[in-house]
Amino acid sequence: MNNYYPLALFLSVAAVALFSFLSVAVWSAARRQERETYYKTETAKKIAESQEPGAALALDYLRSEEKSVDTRLGNDIRLGGLVAIAVGISLGVFFWAIVPERGVYLLGLIPLSAGIALIVYSSIRVVRN
Repeated sequence: MNNYYPLALFLSVAAVALFSFLSVAVWSAARRQERETYYKTETAKKIAESQEPGAALALDYLRSEEKSVDTRLGNDIRLGGLVAIAVGISLGVFFWAIVPERGVYLLGLIPLSAGIALIVYSSIRVVRN
């Protein structure tokens, strides 16, 4: 028997388990999003049908939901930018500590500039909306 058989068996089982987990995770996330959309739609319908000025209340509800989603997205983009900046600074310091005489530490500028771009984009996006 080949010495690589246990490793190949382990890797194949791990690959099947990983992709099975990913498919279930994607399916459950899609199902959750579908349920949330259904409940939001039903809530808007009930508000609109409840009384005469219900249509205005439903529109206000939908606008507030949209605004909260936009705010959350802007905060997530800003957080991603801060994480990328921290990674860039850390990489620069790490590479400088390993090889101080070469310019390898400049590789930290790549995630640093990406993080700055994300923060600038989130600021422009907030000003524009």
